[in-house]
Formats: sequence, C-alpha cells, structure tokens
Amino acid sequence: MTSDVLTVSQLLRSVRDTIERRFPLLWVRGEVSNLSRASSGHCYFTLKDGGSQVDCVMFRSRLAALDWPLADGDRVEARVLVTLYEPRGRFQLNVEALRRGGLGPLYERFLQLKARLEAEGLFDPAKKRPLPRFPRAIGVVTSLQAAALRDVLTTLARRNPAVPVIVYPVPVQGEGASERIAAMLARANDRAECDVLLLVRGGGSLEDLWPFNEERVARALRASRLPVVAGIGHETDFTIADFAADHRAPTPTGAAELASPLRAELLARIGECARCISRDARRQLGYAAQAVDAAAKRLVHPAARLKAARQDLVHLGARLAGAFRARVDRLCARRETLEAALRSLDPSAVLARGYSITRDGAGRIVRDAAGVETGGRIVTTLARGWLESEVRKKG
Repeated sequence: MTSDVLTVSQLLRSVRDTIERRFPLLWVRGEVSNLSRASSGHCYFTLKDGGSQVDCVMFRSRLAALDWPLADGDRVEARVLVTLYEPRGRFQLNVEALRRGGLGPLYERFLQLKARLEAEGLFDPAKKRPLPRFPRAIGVVTSLQAAALRDVLTTLARRNPAVPVIVYPVPVQGEGASERIAAMLARANDRAECDVLLLVRGGGSLEDLWPFNEERVARALRASRLPVVAGIGHETDFTIADFAADHRAPTPTGAAELASPLRAELLARIGECARCISRDARRQLGYAAQAVDAAAKRLVHPAARLKAARQDLVHLGARLAGAFRARVDRLCARRETLEAALRSLDPSAVLARGYSITRDGAGRIVRDAAGVETGGRIVTTLARGWLESEVRKKG
C-alpha cells in the first residue's frame, strides 16, 4: 500500500493500464442490444449473454469495414480491446472487428490450416515472384457476375487501356468453387496468354470467402508459374489465398492498380527518356562537329604540303650552307692562330732577330760555357750562314 493520495484521474488511468496489459486483443461472443449510432459515425451497443452484459464502442473507421448491417438481436463474435473509459469510469470493450456468430469453428479451421501451411513453408516470402514491370497482358480469375470484375476492368482501362485483359470465369462462392478456382488457375498457366494473374472477388462473410481458404486453392497458387495478385474482400479480410499468392492487395481495385503500370507515368517516363536521348544525340553531334573541324584544320592540300616541304628544304639548305661557312671560317681562324704560334716558335725567326745557335764539335747546342773546353771547336749558326771558331777563352 502507498501513502500517496491519488486523484480520481490517476486512479482510473492506472486501472485502465492494468486492464489493457492484462487482456490483449481477444474474441468475445454475445448478442447485440441497445444499438445506437452517433452523429460522429461511431457505434455504441451492449454485448450480452444469459448472465451478463458489457458496454461496447465501435469507431467509424472500424464500422466502415463491416459488410453487413448491424442490428439489435444479432449474435456476433467481436474482436475487442478490454479497456476503461476514464471520463466516466466505465468499463467497456473497444470493438476492432465483428463477424457473425456461429463461425467460431470455421475460423478455427482457418487458423489451423494457415498454421500448417505456414510451417510447411508455403507462405515463404523468398518464394514470392516479382510482378512484371510491363505486362503484355493481364489475366483476371473471377466470376463474370462479380462486381469485383467491373471494378478491376474499370481500373485497368483507366490506368493503361493498351494492355489486353483476359478474363478466366469461375465461381467464387458456393459448393465446388475451390476446385474450380484451382482448376482455372492451372488452365490459365497452361494457356500462357498473360504475364500476371489477378485472383479477385468482393467482400463477404467468412462463409462466403471460404473457397479461398481451401488448401487446394493455396497449392494451386504456389504451383502457378505466373505471378498471382490476390485481391479478395475488403482491406480487413484475410484468406489463405492472400498468404499463398505472390502479392496481396487490400481490394480487387488495389490488385488491378498493383499489376498494371500507370499509362500517364509510362508516357512521362518515355518523354523523359526521349529528351535524354535527344540531349545525348545533340551532344554527340556537337562533339563530332568539333572533331571534324579539328581534322579539317589538320587536312592540307598535297600541293600546299609540297610547297611547304620545298620551303622547309630551302630553309634547311640555307641553314646548312651557313653552318658550313661558319665552320670553315672557324677552321681558317684556327689555322691562322696555329700558324702564328708556329711562327713564333720557329728558330729561324729567332735567328732573324739577331740571335744565334752555338754547337760543340759533337753537334750539341751549347748552353753553358763550362761545357766547352778551351781550344775546342764550336760552330755558330746565324740567320744567314754559319761560323766555325776555336775557343781561346771562356768566362
């Protein structure tokens, strides 16, 4: 126990949270009484049995999915959220879905079959086939008298009238309907006239939709080589066929929208592709024109090329002659320099300037007086002529 004092709102909120945690969504069976509809579209009634009763509310969005008129005295099974209406402190049930009473065993069969096929892997998402982006033809498996067929044909004609539609008529309700649905699915595959199949029918009770809960239909859907879109009943209706099909649509109209590309979108996309191709073509033509211009600049007439070659040859000849003359001039200057050097080293030139060369009797040049003996003979070479002498004295 706590010593805190709670407000009424706090107490009721705590009670509501406790109730909602204790009781998840569940099914309750009873008889409808005190039915009333508010201007808001919500529906209020009492659900009772022989010993008790409880207030219920079904909001407008949930009531819109009901395909039969609810009335006092109806025996129903309600999928409810147990809660507390805080402003009045009143215990009530929020009704999420209703079905006619007496279908409990049938629904149990549905759950058992669904669990068995799911465990078998029949609903494995990895086995689902993608829908063709651009179907060449669309097949519709349904009854010729079904309002769902008119909805589907209207939707397909509005979205893309160019796509052919092939109807495979089959009963979608009553005795033997499941066998004929399975057989028609197999026949549509054998005929191979379309790229995708729509299995559709309008809403109805669980009994009305039961052919789509049969195992043979589920296996026929998985055996189909063509991808199948199931659009059965209303958005809140689920059948075994919805789980076995490659794709599930909430309604027949939704199935048609899912399988057919919107013509306006295709035209817009084609237009955009055409514009892209046009831009690329213009760009490539521009590049080609620039390449032609560049090639034209490099393209020269043979006569002009010969003239240019002759001019180059004359220019090269002039350069060669100039280089040759410059080289001869350098050689001549070098020769003159060498000749001047040789002349400067020529002994005759030295002698011409007044110098002489003296040799001893052996012909050796005398550079030192000590190398000649007194009385010895020497020969002196002059610029012109020579003299033979006897050494009388040396110093």
